[in-house]
Amino acid sequence: MKRSELEHIIRAAGSIANAQELVVIGSQAILGTIPEPPDELTASVEADVYPTNDPGKADLIDGSIGEKSPFHDTFGYYAHGVRPETATLPANWKSRLVRIRNQNTNQVTGLCLSVADLVISKLAAGREKDLDFVRVVFHRGLLKPAEAEAVLAELPLSVEQVIRPRLARCAGII
Repeated sequence: MKRSELEHIIRAAGSIANAQELVVIGSQAILGTIPEPPDELTASVEADVYPTNDPGKADLIDGSIGEKSPFHDTFGYYAHGVRPETATLPANWKSRLVRIRNQNTNQVTGLCLSVADLVISKLAAGREKDLDFVRVVFHRGLLKPAEAEAVLAELPLSVEQVIRPRLARCAGII
């Protein structure tokens, strides 16, 4: 996905949900911080979003411009309406959100996870595709392991203990 495609999704999802702000929590949130990331990080054709004013409207977004919708068929990418609890995130993640708001979003604001918070959510999910994503982030120098460790400390200890070994493996620390 390209930044302009994410902006299109933000515009369309905002219109569908009658929302001025949407949170972007999936891998394509990287486009908020890094408008032109390495291709390995933008292979996904879906953006995981939910409206801040009414997260329940994520289902409406999913049904309107989601996978296999006319929107997806026309443009080759789509929105996946998700819930806030979909991602495991550090306590202060909202303070690090990166805003996308411009003419292409029709002044709807996309609130994208910071790279550090995105990495933590991917490590928490623990799927191989998520761990591959994290490895690329570290390998390309888009985040230092110490930056991820700093936000890792904001999680409950039980979650932190699960994520820490994954972080070490993906960052090449062990």
